[in-house]
Amino acid sequence: MTLLRPDIAAMAGYVPGFQPPDAERWIKLNTNENPYPPSPRVREAILRELGGDGEALRKYPDPGSRAMREAAAQLYGVPVEWVITANGSDELLNNLIRACAGEGEEIGYVHPSYSYYATLAEIQGAKVRTFGLDESFRLRDFPARYDGRLFFLTTPNAPLGFAFPLDYIDELARRCAGVLVVDEAYVDFAEFSALELVKKYENVVVTRTFSKSYALAGMRLGLGIARPAIVAALDKIRDHYHLDRLALAAATAALDDQGYLQETVARIRATRAGFVAGLQALGYRVIPSQANFVFAVPPDRNGRRVYDALHARNILVRYFSDPLLAHGMRITIGTDAEMEETLRALQDIG
Repeated sequence: MTLLRPDIAAMAGYVPGFQPPDAERWIKLNTNENPYPPSPRVREAILRELGGDGEALRKYPDPGSRAMREAAAQLYGVPVEWVITANGSDELLNNLIRACAGEGEEIGYVHPSYSYYATLAEIQGAKVRTFGLDESFRLRDFPARYDGRLFFLTTPNAPLGFAFPLDYIDELARRCAGVLVVDEAYVDFAEFSALELVKKYENVVVTRTFSKSYALAGMRLGLGIARPAIVAALDKIRDHYHLDRLALAAATAALDDQGYLQETVARIRATRAGFVAGLQALGYRVIPSQANFVFAVPPDRNGRRVYDALHARNILVRYFSDPLLAHGMRITIGTDAEMEETLRALQDIG
C-alpha cells in the first residue's frame, strides 16, 4: 500500500497474551495479571474523583500528573523532577527510543526478554542488537563498551523470572555509553531494586508498571525514575494529557497504600513457593523466580504438549514458539486454589 511507509506496511506487530472473551470459564495464567483486586483505596479515590454525577470528567486531567509524581517521589526518595508518569510503562519504553535513538541508530536488549523492544525500535527505524544469556544468566559477548544509544535490561527477566544481581547491573551501567533502561515491571516481587543506580549514574533509567503488583493492568499506568534532563526530554514528546483523571486518582491512591501492596505481594510470593515445590515434585525444572510467574520445563522438554493439554482443560498459560523457550511455559502465579488445580491438571497430563 503506497500510502504507508514501506517498513511499517511490511512489519509484524507485537502479539500480546491472549485475552479470552469468556474469561470466567478459564484459569487465566498467561498474562501475569495480579489475581487479587487493587487496594480498596483505589476504588474510593475513583469514586471521589467521579463525584455524584461524574462532573469531573468534563474537565481535562492534570497534564503534569503532579499528585501522582509527588507520591512516587516520596515513596522512592527522589525529587519530584526525577519522576515521569506514563500510560503504561510501554509508553516510556517507546518514548525513550524516540528521544534517544534516531533512524539507523542502535538499541540493544537481552534475548530472551520483552520482545516489544524490537517492535518499538522497528517503528522508529532504529537497528536492534540482541545479546544472549550464558549458563549463569549473564550476558554473552557483551562488549567492554557498548556504544548503542539504549540498552534495555528486563530484571526480573521476563519470561524466565530470574533477576540480575545489583552489582552486575552496576557494571553494565558503566559499560553502556548510552542509556541503560532497567525495566523493573516485576520488581515488587523481587528481593532488591536497581533504583539506587539512578542516583549514582546519569545514564540509568528505571521503569515501573502498575499492571502487576498494584493490580491495575486495566488502567494502563506506569512511571519512570531518571535524571531531570531525561525526564524533561520525555515530557516534551509524550501526549500532553496522557493519563486520564481516574487513572491519576487510582495511581496516587495505590502508591499511598504500601501496606496493602506488601500484603498482596507476600501472598503471591508464598503461593509461588508452594507452586514451585509442587512442580519440582512432578519432575519439572523451574528457573528460580523473582517475579509473579515461573518458567517451568516439563521432564520431556515439550512445552507445547503441556500447553495444549492445559488449554484443553481451560487453563491458560503462555507458550513461546521461540526455539530458546519452546521447551517450557511461563505460568503466572494466581490464587492458591488456581495453582492447586493447575498442579492437579499437570499431574494428570504427565
